[in-house]
Amino acid sequence: MAKVHKGLSFGEILKRFIFITVGSIMMGVALEMFLVPNQVIDGGIAGISIMLAAKTPLPIGLYLFVVNVPFLILGYKQIGKTFAISTLYGIALMSVTTAMLHHVEAFTDEKLLAVLFGGLILGAGVGLVIRYGGSLDGVEIVSILISKKMRVPVGQIIMIFNVIVFIIAGFIFGWDSAMYSIFTYYIAIKVIDIVVEGLEESKSVTIISSEHDEISTAIMDRLGRSTTLIQARGGYSKEETQMIYCVVTRLELAKLKSIVQSIDAKAFIAIESVSDVMGGGFTKGSIH
Repeated sequence: MAKVHKGLSFGEILKRFIFITVGSIMMGVALEMFLVPNQVIDGGIAGISIMLAAKTPLPIGLYLFVVNVPFLILGYKQIGKTFAISTLYGIALMSVTTAMLHHVEAFTDEKLLAVLFGGLILGAGVGLVIRYGGSLDGVEIVSILISKKMRVPVGQIIMIFNVIVFIIAGFIFGWDSAMYSIFTYYIAIKVIDIVVEGLEESKSVTIISSEHDEISTAIMDRLGRSTTLIQARGGYSKEETQMIYCVVTRLELAKLKSIVQSIDAKAFIAIESVSDVMGGGFTKGSIH
């Protein structure tokens, strides 16, 4: 019998609502209090909206909503109802925030400070919205749709789109502003990664050794991390063996390598970054 999908609990919905609200307001603040007054733009629809507002009497908030919504409608079936509602709410609140702050004096008229703090606040805001199930830019949605049709990576499509946006910005605001905008976008992207993935990056480690039992026990005893033994066979030797798989924090990685090499100096160790870890009892046990 198929399992019935459970909807979000009230607590989860409330948490999502709070953080999407905070993130959307932060992006609105970053745009109107730092970037727009200093002729610095963001990438994506926000960048297009800033340029349209600069060349017309209409406010940026109107463009942020009107230009984003068609992309949201276009990708509704691909992104799902919950994501679509969260995104629509975030975009609407961001648009209202920019409208309310439009006539408020900017925090700074120093372009470098605007780039640094604007990019930081914008990235944190967008990161919160993405982390809690929404988006503030329709370009990401349409990029997913194009990627499925053309087999081109989503990140590459977004990059091409933003390159075009920054080139157009160079003609409208001047090339100095365009270059400042690129740095703003870079700062925002890095902050988004930190907010979405977290500061404590984990590492997954795969170890192949004939001493797999001893190494596995040592990792559990000396690091307090659980391990998984995976049945394997050598491609060249055809010998049956077991691989050790475990996940550790970045700070524990050096000690793990030391433990493995002290038992088997010839052990094969493969290390990969893990953006997030959920479930499976990923908690540190006591160390003997």
